[in-house]
Amino acid sequence: MNIGILGTGFGAYHASLLKHMEFVDRIVVFGRNEAKLLKLKEELGVEITMNAEDILSDPAIDVVDICLPSAFHKTYAVEALRRGKHVFCETPVVLEPEEGRELLDAEQRYGRRILVNQFIKFDYAYEYLEQAVREETYGKLLHLSMRRETAPLWGDLGLTAIAANLMIHELDFIAWLMDSPEPSAVWGTSGGKDGQALVLASFLQPDWSAQLTVSSQMSGSYPFTIGYEAYFEQAKLEFRECSGPNGVIQASLTGYTSEGQVALPLIPSDTYAKSLHHALLSLRDGTNSTLSLRQSLKSLNMAFQLTNLLTAGTVAL
Repeated sequence: MNIGILGTGFGAYHASLLKHMEFVDRIVVFGRNEAKLLKLKEELGVEITMNAEDILSDPAIDVVDICLPSAFHKTYAVEALRRGKHVFCETPVVLEPEEGRELLDAEQRYGRRILVNQFIKFDYAYEYLEQAVREETYGKLLHLSMRRETAPLWGDLGLTAIAANLMIHELDFIAWLMDSPEPSAVWGTSGGKDGQALVLASFLQPDWSAQLTVSSQMSGSYPFTIGYEAYFEQAKLEFRECSGPNGVIQASLTGYTSEGQVALPLIPSDTYAKSLHHALLSLRDGTNSTLSLRQSLKSLNMAFQLTNLLTAGTVAL
């Protein structure tokens, strides 16, 4: 396969992953920073260009990998589809509901697909949880509590942006498990801090519920932390991962059953590499994918609903 990458930020990481995939023949990277491009060419041996049209107009390019700011996703995705290419896109894939509908229309019109990097589905702790729910390993799931906490490190993550830009990964997972989930209750505050927020959201269904707590206003001493607590009929699972000193990741997955407490092994893997590898094989072989645009828009629609409620200063009940 021949891959064209738009962007030299996260796109540089994508290029490094693609270099190790045996079915990738060519990699062409577009960017506006010549120094970054030349460094990529030297270190990875990729082709480079400062004109995105070189990628879009190249008939040999099979997939356009979009790693640009989200405001540009729709424009380049539609154009890539129109030129007969599949698309792999970073999250959030769009910033407005109407843009999502336009992308779905473009997929149908041009007969090509968009897959979105919902990488949480390839994190082993979440893969394990999804499998336990699907196979009822511990009986039926009753309640899922998820969290994501960070110091204000990545620009605006206030009430108008936090749902699409920070909560989206957990929303991807909840949408994966639930059938057309809508928020049943949401509460949020900026705590008087610009570009920061603390948000609690609940999703209630007849058989089970989910709750998500996300904060972008932790102190600088607090490690970036994600995790979940899953309550089943016959067990509880607890997962916690945090970035310790010097970027060292500390993670644990613990199961509590009638037979006692057990530390479940976490299989180390690069979730981004697994997501990208899966997407390209799905596009190449025409197989179904959990990273489909339609599936991604489920979680984005959840994020749009949350944002509307948070910015209106109301609580959904």
